[in-house]
Amino acid sequence: MHEMGQQPSSTVLTLDSRTALGADGSVASEAIAGAGFLGNGSVGVFPWTVPSTLGSASPSLAGAGVSGAGVGSGGRLGGSLSTSVVTGSSTVSASVTRVDAALLPRMTGIPLLSQLALLPRGDLARFVADHPASVKQLIAEQPAAGVTAAWWDGVPKASKKTLLSGAPGLIGNLEGIPFGLRDDANRSQLSRSIADLKTSMSRLGRGEVVAARLHLHMLEQVRDAVGPAKTAHPKSLLTFDSAGQGRAAIVVGDLAKADYVSYLVPGMFFSVDTALGTWTDIATDLNREQTEWLSRLAAADPSMEGKSVATVAWIGYQTPGITQIASLSLAQEGADLIGRAVDGVQSLRSGSEPFVTVIGHSYGSTAAMIELAKGGMQVDALALIGSPGSAAQTASTLSVRNDNVYVGEAAWDPVVNSAFYGSDPGSGAFGAKKMSVAGGVDPITHRALTASAGHLGYFEPGSESMRNLALIGLNQGSLVTQGTTLDASRTLGSNVPD
Repeated sequence: MHEMGQQPSSTVLTLDSRTALGADGSVASEAIAGAGFLGNGSVGVFPWTVPSTLGSASPSLAGAGVSGAGVGSGGRLGGSLSTSVVTGSSTVSASVTRVDAALLPRMTGIPLLSQLALLPRGDLARFVADHPASVKQLIAEQPAAGVTAAWWDGVPKASKKTLLSGAPGLIGNLEGIPFGLRDDANRSQLSRSIADLKTSMSRLGRGEVVAARLHLHMLEQVRDAVGPAKTAHPKSLLTFDSAGQGRAAIVVGDLAKADYVSYLVPGMFFSVDTALGTWTDIATDLNREQTEWLSRLAAADPSMEGKSVATVAWIGYQTPGITQIASLSLAQEGADLIGRAVDGVQSLRSGSEPFVTVIGHSYGSTAAMIELAKGGMQVDALALIGSPGSAAQTASTLSVRNDNVYVGEAAWDPVVNSAFYGSDPGSGAFGAKKMSVAGGVDPITHRALTASAGHLGYFEPGSESMRNLALIGLNQGSLVTQGTTLDASRTLGSNVPD
């Protein structure tokens, strides 16, 4: 590793094998584009300083996200942020120099984030207010979570505070930022949004007031669902975007420490405004069920002592209404977003990754399968309930470890067996493991388990469905009941095939 004297911090941006240094020490633009830092694929010039060991004391880094124009010395306004670039096995330390503010809207990715980190709070807040489209694009086309995490590690402490206070809506929605800081940022953005909207109503016309009240109702639903930060068991607001129908994700448990993490991905009609509270209640019920099972498991297996869970009520995409269910466009959008969310957890927890389960209901199962089929994410278990299928024809084509793909189908659910989007996960040919939702008696606790019925009946506390979802999320497939005579043998310490 090459150092450039005393530097306050460093960020590692990993380029691929195509990275090549020119005679003047510049890095080829196609390497940066290949690494995904451009967002929109634009090519320009961004000022960096690279040590003379690579041929030049102050070459430029081409293609780092300023589209259309070079930045000469006249564009530098002072201020710098230490960073480093990894090329092959070599790490090159560099210094990011502040550029003319007029260039910022033409930047994206890490270059833009690095420039925003140099701004005073007032300038940062003005940029966010004056260029909402740039902020929206930066969130939509954000770098991979690992890249963002490395960048954040290199930002000085004072700049981090400025970013959190001056651009909470941006920082709160970047995968790779520590979970607790995202919660703080999103709560701050939520409080500001509510206060600003209430203040603005006195200046609005009658028609605008109606729209503003509807929007305020959605914001208040998020506030009520996440609850106060200072409680014995606080929830955290992992994602918050108030644009349009809104996006939100609420975590029950400690995502930074949990051994088992379950994402609940909803289907049609589950919007932030109408269903976030209910979806969060379901995540809370599942968390409670899993915690109770951990206690039982620990009594039989000391290695389970001290294990913990986190459940995520994830409405991180726009779910379809009745006029949109024929299309897969929203499912494809949701696929990208759930993949990014899972990558965020796995990247930040690298080295101590939790067991990650995705529970997809209805259209949400379709979105999850799209991402898993293309390898956009890999999870430890997948539960498909009330699923209309996807283009994936078999469970083996999904990026799920150890074939941990489960399917649950309730009586009187009109969606199951429809193969509406191409496959029927409940068919034998698909190859998923069955999880019973028909009700019965728990072979371990001997409690009566209720049956699920209809498309929305999978999440009732005390149901066989919730029992099995909890155990799937705890990597206890051998205890998941299937509605066969083998279920009576599924007791603690048994090794019945799942």
